Formats: sequence, C-alpha cells, structure tokens
Amino acid sequence: MSAAGRQEAGAPAGRRVADWFDGRLGTHTLGRKYLRKVFPDHWSFLLGEICLYSFVILILTGVYLTLFFHPSMNEVTYQGSYVPLNGIRMSEAYASTLDISFDVRGGLLIRQIHHWAALIFIAGMLMHMMRHFFTGSFRRPREVNWLFGWTLLLLGLFEGLFGYSLPDDLLSGTGMRFVDGAILSVPIVGTYLSFFVFGGEFPGHDIIARFYSLHILVIPGIMAALVVAHLILVVYHKHTQFPGPGRTERNVVGAPFMPVYLAKAGGFFFLVFGVITLISAIATINPVWSYGPYRADQVSTGAQPDWYLGFAEGLVRIMPGWEITVAGHTLVLGVLIPIVVFPLLLVLIGVYPFVESWITGDRREHHLLDRPRNRPVRTAIGAAWISLYLVLLAGGGNDIVATRFHLSINTVTWAVRIAVLVVPVAVFAATRRICLALQRRDRELVLHGRETGVIKRLPHGEYVELHRPLSPAELHTLTQHEQPRPLEAGPAEDANGVPRPDGRVPRLRARLSRALYGDDAQIPKPTAEEYREAHRPGEPQPGEPRPGERPAGERLIGAPSAVERRDGGAGPTDG
Repeated sequence: MSAAGRQEAGAPAGRRVADWFDGRLGTHTLGRKYLRKVFPDHWSFLLGEICLYSFVILILTGVYLTLFFHPSMNEVTYQGSYVPLNGIRMSEAYASTLDISFDVRGGLLIRQIHHWAALIFIAGMLMHMMRHFFTGSFRRPREVNWLFGWTLLLLGLFEGLFGYSLPDDLLSGTGMRFVDGAILSVPIVGTYLSFFVFGGEFPGHDIIARFYSLHILVIPGIMAALVVAHLILVVYHKHTQFPGPGRTERNVVGAPFMPVYLAKAGGFFFLVFGVITLISAIATINPVWSYGPYRADQVSTGAQPDWYLGFAEGLVRIMPGWEITVAGHTLVLGVLIPIVVFPLLLVLIGVYPFVESWITGDRREHHLLDRPRNRPVRTAIGAAWISLYLVLLAGGGNDIVATRFHLSINTVTWAVRIAVLVVPVAVFAATRRICLALQRRDRELVLHGRETGVIKRLPHGEYVELHRPLSPAELHTLTQHEQPRPLEAGPAEDANGVPRPDGRVPRLRARLSRALYGDDAQIPKPTAEEYREAHRPGEPQPGEPRPGERPAGERLIGAPSAVERRDGGAGPTDG
C-alpha cells in the first residue's frame, strides 16, 4: 500500500466520507463557495423563513395525514368514537376525517398543526411579499424571483381551498357550492366547466378524489420546485440589505451562512414549529364534527372561508344581484364581476415591478432596499391595496358583523360597498402625506440635529431647546437614498414635422413618472451646501443664536425649515 493510501486509511471516518463525496460531486468546492455566503441580519427577513418553515411543517404533517385519509365520496354508515354521529350516512372522506380526529393517535393534533401551518404559511407569504413591495427589492435583477413568490402565493390560495374541501363536511361543502356558482357564471362555457370539474351534476362523485390528487401531488410539487428556484436565485443575486454605513450596491454586510446563519436558522425552525404546535394544542380550528357531513340540500349557518379567501367572498356578498341577457345568454353580473375582480387584485401585485420599471425607465441593478417613507407613492399604493383587502374581508363576514354588533345586514353591506370606494383613496392620501411628513422630519434632523430636552436661557432672556447633531452613521442612513427626477415627455413630432405614432405613450409615461417622482411626491433632502451652512465651524452650537438672527432651536412645531430649496442633491456623506 502506498503512503497516500496508508494516510487515507488512517484518516477519521468523517474525513473519508467527505473525501468520497468530494471526489464524485465536488462538494468541497461548492461548500467553500456557498457555505461562507454572507447574509444580512434584520428582523423583517424572518418573514421569509416563517414561510419556508411553515411549508416544511405542511409537508411533514401532510404525509402523516395521507396515511389515514380516504379520498372517496362513497357513502358509509358511521360507527365510531364520536357518538353523536353514529348511524349517520356520510362519505368515506368525512368518516376518515373523524377517525383521524378521534381514533388515530395524535391525529387531531396533527390535523390542527397542518391547518394552522397552512394559515400561517399564506399569511407569511403575504407579509413577505409586502415587505419586498414596500422596500423595492423587486427591482432588477429580482423581477423573476418576485414572479416566483407571487406564483407561490397564488398556488397557496388554491392549495388551501382544495385542502379545506377534502373533509367533505357541511362547511367545506358550502364553500364548494360557492365555487360551483362562480364557475357556472362564466358565459357560454360555465356549465361545461362545472360538469368537467365535478364529474357531472354538482356535487358529483369525483371531486374529492380530484382535489386530493391536486392537493397532495400536483400543486405541492410545483410549489416545492418554485421554493427551490426561489432560494437559488436569492443566493445567486445576493441578499438585499437595508442602507447603512459600509453598505453599498456591491457588497453584503452580515454573518456567513456557516456556521452563524445556519445555527440561527435551525433554532428559528424549531421555534416556529413549537409555536405552531402550541397554538394547535390550545386553539381548536375547523371542528368538522360540529358541522356534520355535507348534504346538497343543507347549508351551514355563519359559513365563512379561511381568511385568505374571505375577500373573494366579500366581493360576491357586496355585489348587487345584477343580471343581463346578451345574445340569448344570461350573464349573472352579481357573480361574474367579482370573479373577474378577484384575480385582477392579485395580478396588480404581480405586474407592479414591470409597471414601475417602465414608468421610471430604471434599468440598473438594485441591492440596497428603499426606506418606505422615501417612496411615498409606492408605499401609498401598497397601503391602499391592503385596506381594500381588509374591507372586502369584512364584507365576506357581513352576517357575522351584523349579528355580533346587532346591526342590519343591509346596513353592513352598504357600509362595505361605500368603504370599497372610499377607504383605499383615503388610505392612499393619508399614507402619502405621512411619508412626506417623515421625509420632512428627516430633513430637519439632518440640518438641525435631534432634540435633547435641555432648555437654555439666552443672554437676552429667551428660552430655546438645544439640539444634538446626528452621528455620521445616522446622517448616512438619512441621506444616502437617491431622489430621481421625473421623465420629461418627448416632442409630439419628429425632426421632419411628422407626428410620432406613439406620441401618447411618452406623455402618459411622463405623467406617471411625475406622479412618482415629482416635486409634490418627495421632499428634497439637504444638499451638502445646506448642511455645511447649518454646521459651519466656529458658529454657535445648535440652539444658540447667530448675531442678528433668531435662535436656530426656536422653531414652531411643524414649521418648515429655514432652508426649503426645491433642488435635490447629495446630502452629507458618511463621515
């Protein structure tokens, strides 16, 4: 045996295994490159991890439930541990759900963990996408990753709907009747689609088996592939980070993946798993035994879908029952319009990065995040979208609101109809104004420093509050952001006096750009000259008057700064 062979034979077992894999898969090179990948640290980044860990929990608990669930609509007579339903005819799907809840060891806990994890998974995805939206991390080069996340959210909505319908209880069956009504409202092909989906006249005999295949195989497979692709792109593009000293578009400041980030991520996974398990152990969700088996001639009182589809039901509940006849076909607008608006609300989120890129003409790569206050219009759009979602969610439970608050359901419905038109506009205007006010506050802090609460009496008897200048790190954070100028519309005619065929598009683009970056959409940050003027060496400290001037610290609350020039410029640099 050669010396190298003897040395290899005497090496520890772990090293020999690592060498075996490295010789065949190149794991050492990959590990050296990616295990030391740097990840920034911020609490909002945990939202994405909550989504990932909830998805893992869903897979684990779903595999366990699959072993005991029977996706069949064949009728059986229940004889099980839940005595109130003994002797009742029901589908095998519902009977097996009861068996999981009462007869399988740990079955009820696993069912509830699965359901709670689904709710948290979708909530986490929505919050995660809103974090990306408000901070602008969807910009180049992450548009494709944004679409991956948006597709995951859309698939998650339907995955939750299919899983919610599998027990075949009265509550989920009522939701299926709602889905059937939406399908039937599609002009011309609605009846054909209904027969195709349900395998005949509603409710048919195949819908549970079909939803089961979609729920455990097709959609989870697509989602798992998208999650992997999403994570690969995160590593490839580098992680975004919030602005701060030492952070640029070309670097990432944080901790390496191995061992720091990996240890923190592992601990956070068990924390998420533990919290979901605790919630599932003490808070009952979807008690199917209380609703009974589904029957087409019955409906569950107070039927409500899970929260993530409540806004879709709200659209239907607040829509007037309009019907029109076109070419011999009856169009049920009371259902057709909501099922058209429902995907449009989601599509608005998906296409926004491309719309903003077209409006601004920005083709650069961005790795630093925006502070939401520095993009007032985008932040206002996101807040208005959320307010519309919440209003429609309240509309989806108009009967519950009416009974709990002893109101007329007609009053609640009309209030929601008005709120759908008024609240998003009001939220947009208020959010935009709040962002501008925060920008103005940042400008004041840069120029005049932070209030100390220390009151000083001046020689001529006036009392002023002393201000403490900001540190270089604070100055960098408040002034590093860019303030783009709006695009200008091109001439309506070319050099030869021929009207441009696309003349209207540039003007529209310029108007939209002005709405995003015009003078009334952002407060100019202090220029270097303004900062030096406010902090000239040898001048009195903030709060002390210059000769012949009023003290800088004596300003009315909310009054504009002494310098309010509208020209932009770079603020003071770090240090």
